[in-house]
Amino acid sequence: MTKIPKISESEWKVMKVVWASDQPLGAYDIIQMLACTEDWRPETVKTLLNRLVKKGALGFKKYKNLYLYYALASEADCIRAESESFLTRYFGGALEPMLAHFVEEHPLTPAQARELKKILDKKGVKP
Repeated sequence: MTKIPKISESEWKVMKVVWASDQPLGAYDIIQMLACTEDWRPETVKTLLNRLVKKGALGFKKYKNLYLYYALASEADCIRAESESFLTRYFGGALEPMLAHFVEEHPLTPAQARELKKILDKKGVKP
C-alpha cells in the first residue's frame, strides 16, 4: 500500500474539487470552483496545487500550454489515513473513548442510534 500524504486543511479543499471531477482539471478551473467558497488569490491555489503534486496527492499532465491535475490519492484513502491519525493523536488509537466522547458531546437522535447499531451489526460487533 502506498503512503498517503498528510494534507493540510487548505490542501484538502483543493483535493475535494479535484475528487469531485471525473476528469483532470486545469488550474484555472480549480481556481474558479474554489472562488465560490474561498477568498484566495490564483497564486495561492497554484501554490497549493504545487504542494499537492510534490506530496504525491496530485499528478498532472501537460496539454498544449495547460497543466491538467488529477488525484493520485483517493478520497477514501485520505479520509482513512486522516481518521487513523486523529484517533491516534487524540485517543491513543482507542475507538471506544472517541465514540463515547462524541456521543456525550453530540447526543444521537433515535434514527442515528439505529443507523449506528446497523453499522455495528453489519461488522459483526455484538455487546
